[in-house]
Amino acid sequence: MDTWFQQTDHGIRFDWGPTGAERLAAGGVRCLVVVDVLSFTTAVSVAVEAGTRVFPYRWRDETAAPYAASHEADLAVGRRMASPSSPWSLSPAALRRAPFTPRLVLPSPNGSAIAAAAGDSPVVAACLRNATAVGRWLASRGYGRPDRPVGVVAAGERWPDGSLRPALEDLLGAGAVLAALREASGAGQPALSPEATAAAATYTATTDVPASLAACASGRELAGDGFPEDVAVASELDASTVVPVLHEEAFTAATD
Repeated sequence: MDTWFQQTDHGIRFDWGPTGAERLAAGGVRCLVVVDVLSFTTAVSVAVEAGTRVFPYRWRDETAAPYAASHEADLAVGRRMASPSSPWSLSPAALRRAPFTPRLVLPSPNGSAIAAAAGDSPVVAACLRNATAVGRWLASRGYGRPDRPVGVVAAGERWPDGSLRPALEDLLGAGAVLAALREASGAGQPALSPEATAAAATYTATTDVPASLAACASGRELAGDGFPEDVAVASELDASTVVPVLHEEAFTAATD
């Protein structure tokens, strides 16, 4: 693959979906930031904030339960499958109401596939709830410099044929992280790629992010399916200072 798709001239890079994550990883990024606002990374932020270790899992099939059992973890189910015996799901609002669990497997083919693309590099879960905290954490560790490039990946959604559907909520979430990283880097800030610059500009130009989230296609779909609370939770701008980092298969809160 030609190197220009890896944005290698820039310390701060942006792309879409698992394939974009693979391209950035091949270009040598030292940290990968996953953004899946509705709802994987928002769910991760809510669970990790409560003290839960979250194990991402790529397959929502019959292999998920044995994987959870092997890690002595509870298994999150689909939104509509939540019940008193299985109260944990991909719904951030449901996770808030569910009993505390110390270990949770969260199946998410899209978000987990992006995380897996990073290889041995650190992976951070970002959303609108913790975007500023993530940007500051990255800057404090020197990510974004030419020798420590960072890639921010918007997960997007899927069309019925399986192709990527760029999703506004993830563009806004990624843009929020990129804008925060740019600001936290201060004078002599590392160069954003044109792709990253455009994503940050989309976020800073959006005057009412919660309203945009509620009115965008994914937000309307989720609310129409009976989960407006999930859109509301995902819209809690900078409500959290917790930075979930993938370590030993699980997302846990970064330490200073």
